[in-house]
Amino acid sequence: MLRIREAIVVEGRYDRQKLAPLVDTVIVETRGFGIFNDRERLAYLRRLAATRGLIILTDSDSAGQVIRNYLKGSIPTDRLRHAFVPELLGKERRKDKPSRAGTLGVEGMPSEVLLRALRRAGAIIEDEDAPPPVRLTKADLYAAGLSGGEGSASRRAELCRRMGFPKTLTANALLDALTLTTRADFEQTLREMDAGSTGTL
Repeated sequence: MLRIREAIVVEGRYDRQKLAPLVDTVIVETRGFGIFNDRERLAYLRRLAATRGLIILTDSDSAGQVIRNYLKGSIPTDRLRHAFVPELLGKERRKDKPSRAGTLGVEGMPSEVLLRALRRAGAIIEDEDAPPPVRLTKADLYAAGLSGGEGSASRRAELCRRMGFPKTLTANALLDALTLTTRADFEQTLREMDAGSTGTL
């Protein structure tokens, strides 16, 4: 698994599922064209780009190019890297028929092709011998009432609002987002929520 400094943006959840076992970094979905009307998600991508850099990895078809161009126009170019997958004819296993372009998307690419694309994009590979960073876990979220229980979704949305993340983040996506902050900030925000403060970090 490659530890990559930059965050990676992909089009959808199947792309994310394909990439997740290959890289250790934040992976964010645009939800296809949904990014065009999602100001919170775009603000989150801008924040990721500013703090750690962003690699755009979209499909090779016209839809992927439209999304790539939109992000290019919305995020400072010096904070972006571009990874491209080749136009390989084929059909993803889960689909009944090929895409309109007849080519494989990110989700259908062989793993080695994706890793090669990221390296060619100039992804910064972290020292694989370095100790992994201390990160919050699913257990931390559960203990804080942010996953797995009644009211956890609304509590998670409130935490996201206060920390400047999209309010619709799932528990797994929240763990990725929390790599932008510290455990101390996370715990302080929880204390403010529990105390009923209306402040925003």
